[in-house]
Amino acid sequence: MARTFINRSPDYKDLDLDFFRAKTSNDVSMKVGEEAIKRSVRNLVMTNYYDRPFRPNVGGHVRKLLFDNVTPLTAGFIKDAISEVINNYEPRVKVTDVNVNMDPDRNGFNVLIQYIILNRQQPVTANFFLERIR
Repeated sequence: MARTFINRSPDYKDLDLDFFRAKTSNDVSMKVGEEAIKRSVRNLVMTNYYDRPFRPNVGGHVRKLLFDNVTPLTAGFIKDAISEVINNYEPRVKVTDVNVNMDPDRNGFNVLIQYIILNRQQPVTANFFLERIR
């Protein structure tokens, strides 16, 4: 008698906020698994306080810090804000490391976030560049 193993780890799903149409159902497409988590982490980092209706306390206010001078002190504040918002509002991940490096020539910060998705073994990295847009 052969044993069948079933993978019971959850497959995380989120709406694709680019609102592309799914090819098979003509509905909004979905982000699945690691890509869904990565998009959620990026959205949390870029959310300010009072951006979300009925949930004014969700956000890290990182965009406010981008208007400060590009200094090591500002990089430390951004690192703390990113860690706090992900730990508080993304229960599907555990943050292992946040690196914020200054780029004074481009007037911004390179951010590398390493985290582990729950029920998975290998770490995931999200890398993006933060700059002010006004």
